[in-house]
Amino acid sequence: MSESILVSPPRDKRRGLVIVNTGDGKGKTTAALGTALRAVGYGWHVLILQFIKGTWKYGEMEAIKRLEPEVELVRMGKGFYKILNDNLPEEVHKEAAREALAFAREQMHSGKYDLIILDEINVALQTGLLDVKDVLTLLDERPAGLHLILTGRGAPPEIVERADMVTEMREVKHPYQQGIKAQRGIDY
Repeated sequence: MSESILVSPPRDKRRGLVIVNTGDGKGKTTAALGTALRAVGYGWHVLILQFIKGTWKYGEMEAIKRLEPEVELVRMGKGFYKILNDNLPEEVHKEAAREALAFAREQMHSGKYDLIILDEINVALQTGLLDVKDVLTLLDERPAGLHLILTGRGAPPEIVERADMVTEMREVKHPYQQGIKAQRGIDY
């Protein structure tokens, strides 16, 4: 027996979850992308909104193009903040984060998506680009059937408390410790 697409309950019959992928280990965004891939298998529409990764090229950007129009990637960050040759004023990063949060709110209420991934939003919170109260307000406004995934290290305790599911990625061993640099297809 073969089904071309699996069927999922409609949004208005679904209990949306707030999921947090955090911790110092690798794989937070990758886990969220795995969930997006699973969601597409059920005919869902997914928005991936990047809060920090705004200027680099990643392999997942090309892969996501193959999943369009079910999956959309919107890069709103101005790049890594205070690391990797960041020369932009703090206010530029803060404004980009505020615009991304406003865009997330608008898209959350659009009814177009079943799952929204707020990629690296925890880093925007940890570095002070966003205020945790504003993100908690966003979570309060979330439509009941919409799933949200918040990624990035350093998820604040208030976000962890509010979430339905929290996974902490813990670094046990990393190739960088052996002098092996980040590799295309594995790290980016």
